[in-house]
Amino acid sequence: MGKIILTGDRPTGRLHLGHYVGSLRRRVELQNQGGFDKIFIMIADAQALTDNADNPEKVRQNIIQVALDYLSAGLDPSKVNIFIQSMVPQLTELTFYYMNLVTVQRLQRNPTVKQEIKLRGFSENEDGSDNKAGTPVGFFCYPISQAADITAFNATTVPVGEDQEPMIEQCREIVRKFNAVYGNTLTEPEILLPDNAACLRLPGTDGKAKMSKSLDNCIYLSDSAEEVTRKVKGMFTDPGHLQVSDPGKVEGNTVFTYLDAFCRPEHFERYSSCFVGKKSSFSFKSLDEVKAQYRAGGLGDMMLKNFLSAILNDLLEPMRVRRAQLEQNLPEVWDILRKGTQAAEAEAAATLSAVRRAMRIDYFNDSELTGLK
Repeated sequence: MGKIILTGDRPTGRLHLGHYVGSLRRRVELQNQGGFDKIFIMIADAQALTDNADNPEKVRQNIIQVALDYLSAGLDPSKVNIFIQSMVPQLTELTFYYMNLVTVQRLQRNPTVKQEIKLRGFSENEDGSDNKAGTPVGFFCYPISQAADITAFNATTVPVGEDQEPMIEQCREIVRKFNAVYGNTLTEPEILLPDNAACLRLPGTDGKAKMSKSLDNCIYLSDSAEEVTRKVKGMFTDPGHLQVSDPGKVEGNTVFTYLDAFCRPEHFERYSSCFVGKKSSFSFKSLDEVKAQYRAGGLGDMMLKNFLSAILNDLLEPMRVRRAQLEQNLPEVWDILRKGTQAAEAEAAATLSAVRRAMRIDYFNDSELTGLK
């Protein structure tokens, strides 16, 4: 069957640096390495509707935004299939069958589900008596839907951030349960986490654990150079580092977390001018040297932020150029999505057919079930 990747994003807004380091950068690397037989990248609009049902226009508009981010970041439609989830109806039927293999209690124990429910402010009370909206059933069943997405393509590998580990484990449980009940049919996937520890969970610019549009703490892949610089200047650092001469803390300092994620050796020569000021100047050759100087005192936060801004804009500028070109030809982008979706539907249809045969509900194609010859 080969090695197959399935991954994707909910189209709730433009993609940001958290998406990039958490999975998007790795997807581009994997497609270029050529070690996988098939790669499916899903724009999960159906899942986005589970908590945006009252505003479907938001989801519709963001489908093209996510597609533009994918393509501008380097995903190549000749190497991957980018598709729209809701246009592959087999995923819904698989979800329905898998629902019978998972208990409500097991879903309630899923750490990712619990965290996401809390983040969105959904009520835990059945009657919503705490003046919050109750949790939509579709949102609550998100892990089951995700299992359908993964297994529909016989994915062997799922590149995601570490916050998705409980979801992948639940998918594996569903696969094992299905295969135990109906026979060996589904493929059990493996998770592929970012190889840079700083990328496991990139914090927001305000230092909060999650980068989120609702928290207004994101740096988007499509941000202008001016916007990136402005956001980095306002970034959370060490609140105890009041004077330049004060020793500073690296741990928990958001600027250093971003430098850990994005800084490369060549940046020190390329942007050495960032560390030259009126009162002090430094010549660094590695990030370890920068950290040592910051801990000792004498290195100002603004130098660090100027350095980080230069690095991020170096990364994002090619994406901005590519995105501007794509925006001039949106019909081509939609055609890429159409072709990718057609390929995805063919793959999912084959899996659904195998599932129905295994469950022995494929009535009109199995004469043993009807007694008809």
